[in-house]
Amino acid sequence: MSAGEAEFLAGYDPSLYERPAVTVDLVLMSIVDGAPAALLMRRDEPPALGRWALPGGFVGIGEPLDTAARRILREKAQMQDAYVEQLYTFGAVNRDPRMRVVTVAYFALLPAERFTAALKANPLLTLARIAPEGPAEAGHAASASGESGRLPLAFDHADILGLAIRRLRGKLDYSTIGFALLPERFTLRQLQDVHEAILGLPVNKSAFRRRMLDKGWLEATGERETGASFRPAELFRFKPQI
Repeated sequence: MSAGEAEFLAGYDPSLYERPAVTVDLVLMSIVDGAPAALLMRRDEPPALGRWALPGGFVGIGEPLDTAARRILREKAQMQDAYVEQLYTFGAVNRDPRMRVVTVAYFALLPAERFTAALKANPLLTLARIAPEGPAEAGHAASASGESGRLPLAFDHADILGLAIRRLRGKLDYSTIGFALLPERFTLRQLQDVHEAILGLPVNKSAFRRRMLDKGWLEATGERETGASFRPAELFRFKPQI
């Protein structure tokens, strides 16, 4: 650091600018009963008391964003090793009635069984089916446990969920992101089910399987599924890309 820069910083007054608070919200998604689902937490204090929100929290003044995301993942979702990536930053002026709050949404895809421990450990959590209202609209959530009606969402979390689904749909065909929703070994039927659940529409079976095999993303295991009442299907695994 130069002497001039050190002198400038020594006399700099950070109170010249207001400081918005920063939060991190986690969109932890899976496929449950043929539909996209996300882990939500019921708020037990105002604002939005009783409404459902994405697991999230405030970022410490000396805490990097990725570190905050990992901390919230650990503290609220009981998970240690999930892959997370930044989705989008939401900064509408009035998105939080308490004060100016900017939130950085993080996005992760996980097999549904990864949520079991989190749901058992925290009674405020639920796994909710989600879907966007339209091609560029907010999302809505409904209980994955069979209860009827939509879940009331806090803040702008409907917008966050809607964008997460649209982002996933956009990346599905050209990236390997959908494999994060599958077990280590899976059938082509399971892979097709994941794509149909995310896209919200059926795909042509023959064309889909040919396209997946041609991409070089699949590796045959030489094994077949067990417990099937019909001819067991061949099992594949994701082939890491070099």
